[in-house]
Amino acid sequence: MEKKLIYNDRTDESYYYVKHPSGLSIYVMRLEGFGGTTAMFGTKYGSINSVFKTDGDPDFIAVPDGIAHFLEHKLFENEDCQAFELFSKTGASADAYTTFDRTVYYFDCTDRFPESLEILLDFVQKPYFTQDTVDKEQGIIGQEIKMCEDNPYRRVYFNLLGAVYKNHPVKTEIAGTVESISKIDAELLYRCYNAFYNLENMVLAVAGNCEVDEVLKIADKALKPGKKIGLKTSFPSEPKEVAKKSVTEKMSVGIPLFSIGYKCEPCSGAEMIKNEYASEFLMSMIFGPTSRFFKENTASGLINQSFETETDDGEGYFMNAASGESNDPNKVLRLMNLEIERVKKEGLDRSEFDELKKSRYGSLIRTFNNVSASASQLLVSHMAGCGAFEPIDILAELTFEDVAERLGRLLDPKRCAISIIEPTDDIKENDYDNRIC
Repeated sequence: MEKKLIYNDRTDESYYYVKHPSGLSIYVMRLEGFGGTTAMFGTKYGSINSVFKTDGDPDFIAVPDGIAHFLEHKLFENEDCQAFELFSKTGASADAYTTFDRTVYYFDCTDRFPESLEILLDFVQKPYFTQDTVDKEQGIIGQEIKMCEDNPYRRVYFNLLGAVYKNHPVKTEIAGTVESISKIDAELLYRCYNAFYNLENMVLAVAGNCEVDEVLKIADKALKPGKKIGLKTSFPSEPKEVAKKSVTEKMSVGIPLFSIGYKCEPCSGAEMIKNEYASEFLMSMIFGPTSRFFKENTASGLINQSFETETDDGEGYFMNAASGESNDPNKVLRLMNLEIERVKKEGLDRSEFDELKKSRYGSLIRTFNNVSASASQLLVSHMAGCGAFEPIDILAELTFEDVAERLGRLLDPKRCAISIIEPTDDIKENDYDNRIC
């Protein structure tokens, strides 16, 4: 069994990496002085992984949208009881989540950690699906989907993804649609489970008041030996240009919502982390709360304090976005693009970059003063193909020139789209004119 101690002199922190005989990658970080522990058991399987094959499949198969999220819900229920009932007996707080590219089951506890870890490893490895329970879950998740469809803030963002991406499945709602989940049956769930919940495709991350040998002892007892099954995923080709320049929908909102996205070249590993930091700094310097753009346009009433920026990236996609509320979203888009062109000509502020880098570096170091954040960092870094301390080293070595050189690639006005949610006519007539942006 491969067991390595990974130390970082920048943080004076360390963690163990173990490649378990079962095939599972295990990370354990002991944090001195903390009474709590967080454990995360995740698989590299999210909503975008809808086309895949294994060595046992003659060709790639396509499964219904939303099946990764559906599977997450179903795993908590086994033949005897629900996993939540077991965690309640140990006092642990448990939950799970599904994103575009991963599904993670986790718990937080202050005592009885070994028992809780056994529960976590046990129920995730014991799928139990029947057509009756699948039919019942379809109704439950169908209601969840309808709630998401009625959320204008979620709609404006997924409409943007649909405008930016022509073919990539990132444009599809993580939970799928009522129609797509109606095609899910027990047999299909088992097929997806056997492909993506193979321990070779999974990771266990533990941080806090824990010892590596204790974790390994439980793992030796609970883990079922996995095998390499030749899992491969496939994504459709994606053009460099956005699918459409704009998309508009009407919903019950008091003021128009907007989301503006800049499509970038996808990347992976260290380059993706570097571009994430560069994007964060560029968006902050050009559009952040201290920027000229933000101050001028909040003063004029074009935007308000809801204006914010973010980066979404993963396998085959990378997008920088800005969202908020405005009486004139298209004017916001025009002024953003003009500001990008101005900055390209006049340059960025080196001193502002230095301050942002110091602040971000401090924030990243403080990650390891938080049990849950540390466990998440271990897991997410593994799935990104790097070590948990590598982002710190990449940030430390990032230069002003690195960020300035990426401006044209990460914020290209020729590759942008806007999504707008407008008030329905009745709201616009009665309320909209009386609201202040």
